[in-house]
Amino acid sequence: MAMSAGRDDGEPMMEMNTTPLIDVMLVLLIMFIITLPVPTHAVKVDLPVNDPTKSKPPVDPIKNKIAIDAAGGITWNGTPVNPTVLRQYLDQSVAMNPEPELQFQPDPATKYDIVDQTLADIKRSNVTKLGFVGNEQYYREF
Repeated sequence: MAMSAGRDDGEPMMEMNTTPLIDVMLVLLIMFIITLPVPTHAVKVDLPVNDPTKSKPPVDPIKNKIAIDAAGGITWNGTPVNPTVLRQYLDQSVAMNPEPELQFQPDPATKYDIVDQTLADIKRSNVTKLGFVGNEQYYREF
C-alpha cells in the first residue's frame, strides 16, 4: 500500500486513516493505568494486645518459687524459664523492697549439676530470703 500524498489524480484514498484509532487506544490505555489500584506492600498481622490488668508480673512481691523437674527444666512460679531469664527475675526480686521470699524446690531425680548451677545463680544474685521446699519428705531417711 502506497501513500497517496502528493497525488493529484483526484481518485479517492483507499487506505484507512489509523491516527484516530491509535489516539483512542492511547486514551483507553491511560484510563486503565489510572484506575488500577495502587499496590501496597503491607502485610496485615494481628498482634496480641498485652493487657496489664490481666497479666500478672513474673516477679511476685510476696514469694516466688523456683522448681526444677526431673528432666532439668527450670520454672519460675510455674512458667518455664532458661538460666538467663532466671537471673533477670532474681535481680528484679532482689531489687524490691522488701525482698520477696524465694522458695527452691528441685525434684529428687534431677541431676545435681543443674541444681548446683541454679543455686550458684541464686547466690550470685545476693538473695537473702531463701527457703528449700520439699525437704520434709527426707526427714526419716537421715
